[in-house]
Amino acid sequence: QVQLVESGGGLVQAGGSLRLSCAASGRTLSSNAMGWFRQSPGKEREFVTSISGSGRTTGYADSVKGRFTISRDNAKNTVYLQMNNLKPEDTAVYYCAARSGSMYRSLPTQYDYWGQGTQVTVSS
Repeated sequence: QVQLVESGGGLVQAGGSLRLSCAASGRTLSSNAMGWFRQSPGKEREFVTSISGSGRTTGYADSVKGRFTISRDNAKNTVYLQMNNLKPEDTAVYYCAARSGSMYRSLPTQYDYWGQGTQVTVSS
């Protein structure tokens, strides 16, 4: 069984940075696409970014392009989300997800495994 554990969330001022990590265990996910989603109270879970199994292709939501960067270290079975120039509207619980396929996708229903989430709060 695959387990995903996120870390790195916290409270930061607008304009600041955070780096989230997602460590996978249970099996190697080097051929699986991984993604980050977020959810705010009263809102649906939304796509943030995704990376292919090889790490060569990525996709981003328009709202985070140019500010967030996804990367992965397959040797460590870990995916990262570097978030720069954070805005109050980035406040949410951030979830890491893994899918069975190697191509990155942007719909939550296309992912098979989920972490518990980590809270990111950006103050104005």
